[in-house]
Amino acid sequence: MQSNIIEDVRLNSDWPTFEIGHDSSVLTSIYTDKINIAVWQREHQSNLDHYAKEWVSQYPSYTPRLLLSPKSVDDKLDELLPDLDYKNVFKQDVALLVDMFACLFDAEEIGLRLTPLKKAMCPKFHVDNIPCRLVTTYGGLGTEWLLEKNVDRSRLGKGANGLPDHESGILQGDKKIQQLSSQQVALLKGSGWLGNESYGVVHRSPFLFAEHTRLLLTLDF
Repeated sequence: MQSNIIEDVRLNSDWPTFEIGHDSSVLTSIYTDKINIAVWQREHQSNLDHYAKEWVSQYPSYTPRLLLSPKSVDDKLDELLPDLDYKNVFKQDVALLVDMFACLFDAEEIGLRLTPLKKAMCPKFHVDNIPCRLVTTYGGLGTEWLLEKNVDRSRLGKGANGLPDHESGILQGDKKIQQLSSQQVALLKGSGWLGNESYGVVHRSPFLFAEHTRLLLTLDF
């Protein structure tokens, strides 16, 4: 699956924008003032999707969440992850992302959550009130997000008047919705990031049809 991130608005210095690349070093661009989402288009591994789909099928209600240190991640994941085919491959991938996230933010503790989903967890566009969150989806559709030119921030939350996104007026301009592909890794800068209080990236969970599932990994510090 190819990402539909097809536009770059970096020419307009008044808007926050994104950075995207095929090397993990692209994630360091999140420290750039005008960047509110950084996306690593990494190589797709079918074994990770297989593990995720088995998890959602066999353990649909199992949603582990915990605080862990990078030093304890291997032991904790051994205890945490279901014993399914390709567990070790999946464990190594999650451990890698935890280590990268901890190094990037010099964090001694990471909040980890793995959520099997058969429907949208956060179906309306919103902003996270945290400094930064790592997200990646295994075995299904990825997070949706908006370029700044396509969002009316006054329609977030109470400003939507209870209306769904397609009726609230939050979508502006050509109303394009960007979406991460399976296993792409994104750093989402929230409103809790110093200097980014008004520009947290606007995002939501994708709509899932009956035959669709996804396993969502989030990391916070």
